[in-house]
Amino acid sequence: MLWKASAIKGYAIAANDGRLGAVSNFLFDDATWLVRWLVVDTGHWLSGRKVLLPPSVLGHIDPKGHELTVRLAKQEVEDSPGIDTDRPVSRQMESDLYDYYGWAPYWGSSFYVGSYSHRGGASPASPFLGSREREKEDIADARRDAYNPHLRSVEAVTGYHIHATDGEIGHVEDFLVEDADWSIHYLVVDTKNWWPGRKVLISPRSAQKIDWTKRLVGLDVDRQTVRDSPAYDASTTVDRAYERNFHKHYDAVRPIDRP
Repeated sequence: MLWKASAIKGYAIAANDGRLGAVSNFLFDDATWLVRWLVVDTGHWLSGRKVLLPPSVLGHIDPKGHELTVRLAKQEVEDSPGIDTDRPVSRQMESDLYDYYGWAPYWGSSFYVGSYSHRGGASPASPFLGSREREKEDIADARRDAYNPHLRSVEAVTGYHIHATDGEIGHVEDFLVEDADWSIHYLVVDTKNWWPGRKVLISPRSAQKIDWTKRLVGLDVDRQTVRDSPAYDASTTVDRAYERNFHKHYDAVRPIDRP
């Protein structure tokens, strides 16, 4: 099921033996568009300390109770390595967390499980699947204790300008996240400065580049293609039929790669 990131922000995190705090942010990988970590504000429990939890420990989402369950005990989280969320998250920080919990790090496999694709699983043709070269670079980064250049904050990217090939079309308002694998399926874009009263969805497949210094996302399609895409508003149900029409529209305007 797809969830707005803004809707999950503020949800309580419930451990096996009580509440840990609340979701305050998400960190995603800008190459695979997967949420790698949930940033949890522990509030008064740990004197405002923030901790990182990977989606792999999450149970179900309870929209009525505004709660996310995790398969951990409070003491496990309390004893976990400290994280300074005001600084870039380093691979060493991530490694320390994985070592503490006894988890296998996501960069240790030969491919990136669950990376962005159409519904139904990762596609071998997906441009966001990690390569062996990327894996080697990631392992090297971990050994150098370098910060992870691919981790980005949902909170920070919200508000980035969206540029089509022929000009700006709006800004990032939200993210639609699939709870099955915590992949970002769409960016919700507010076009009010260009197309009053209209919001559109943009797939990560269209994000040709992200300029972090200029705070913009560059697309590989023009304005008219975005304008002609399936309509979206807060009441729209993004189901399989919607997604088929959405991807059919964008695939029709993209050149087919030929050998």
